[in-house]
Amino acid sequence: MSGNGGPTPPSERVVGLDALRGFALLGILVVNVRLFSMPEVVLLNPTAYGDFAGANYWAWFAGHVLVEQKFITLFTLLFGGGIALFTRNRERRGDPVLGLHLRRSGLLVAFGLLHAYLLWYGDVLVAYGVTALWVVSARHETARRQAVLGLGLLLVPSATEVLSALFSDLSAFVQTWRPAEAALRAEVETYRSGWLAQMAHRVPTSFERQTAGYLASTGWRVSGSMLLGMALFEWGVLTNDRSRRFYRQLAAVGGVTGLAVALAGVWYVEASNWTPAAGLLWRQFNYWGSLPLASAYVALVMLYARRRPDGILTRTLAGIGRTAFSNYLLQSVLATWVFYGHGLGLFGRVTRFEALGIVAAIWVVQAALSMLWLQRFRFGPMEWLWRTLTYGERQPLRID
Repeated sequence: MSGNGGPTPPSERVVGLDALRGFALLGILVVNVRLFSMPEVVLLNPTAYGDFAGANYWAWFAGHVLVEQKFITLFTLLFGGGIALFTRNRERRGDPVLGLHLRRSGLLVAFGLLHAYLLWYGDVLVAYGVTALWVVSARHETARRQAVLGLGLLLVPSATEVLSALFSDLSAFVQTWRPAEAALRAEVETYRSGWLAQMAHRVPTSFERQTAGYLASTGWRVSGSMLLGMALFEWGVLTNDRSRRFYRQLAAVGGVTGLAVALAGVWYVEASNWTPAAGLLWRQFNYWGSLPLASAYVALVMLYARRRPDGILTRTLAGIGRTAFSNYLLQSVLATWVFYGHGLGLFGRVTRFEALGIVAAIWVVQAALSMLWLQRFRFGPMEWLWRTLTYGERQPLRID
């Protein structure tokens, strides 16, 4: 490692990129809170559990159309852009790029395994770390080739689900789409119980997501989105290097297209009365609509960060983005304490609309803690640990 090795100092970071990461992280909780507070089937079929009328329906509707898959897509695009940024900076400094990247990704997998099996089965860190191990091989490809390959990978799970819906026996999926009442009650009781009792659901669910789920769907989606993120980074979209006109057009076209596709999906599944076959096809609307709408969000945040680079909203989002790793885990700590039996035990007792109030409260806590922390320290606590282990030497933490 060269004498100049080490992580990118905060002074060299891109404010728009950090603000976008913070925006994505906060948005993810709007959807994740459903898994924290209710049986996991609600993310597949929202009619399978809980009140689905009045304010609760509109809470779901707004979350589905504006947030679901859009913010995790945005977060994954940013992770792909982060791979491009990390490797570019290391190459400029003459550091052992692949060695550092592999260690960095391996550590992310280790952190993710602890997160998934000890705290929450909805972890994404394992999928990100595993995928990053090979996605880095495309770092020297042209942005166009990265984008084409990314879209090709995204197509695989979508095509598989469509073919399954049209030609396969859906008897097994029916049980997944609408589980028996006894199974739902058992999951509720499990998460209202103590931490050890929760293992009965958390361990097998985490394992399934990291194996069969990764091979069938998650791996394709994450790798495709990461490659698109690398392309967007190279094109200057994620670093606020494009013109205002470009971002305005991206916001308009992406927003209209993404919203139209998501709304069409809602119309389709409701017109089909939420049947299992319609459920598989319905997922494709949001799957593909998430890309243009996530792109619109990129444009809107970049335009705002350019207009008010020192504004309180930009600085707050950037602070959350600079501590995104720590804040991602903090969301799990706070949400599981609120909903699981080792804390307040509100699992299955909170409606969709009420859960949004808890989301807002967690946002306030995270914003306040992030800004207070960064007044004294260079990195978030998990960011510091990740960097220290990656570089094999203690990184400076306190601001001099």
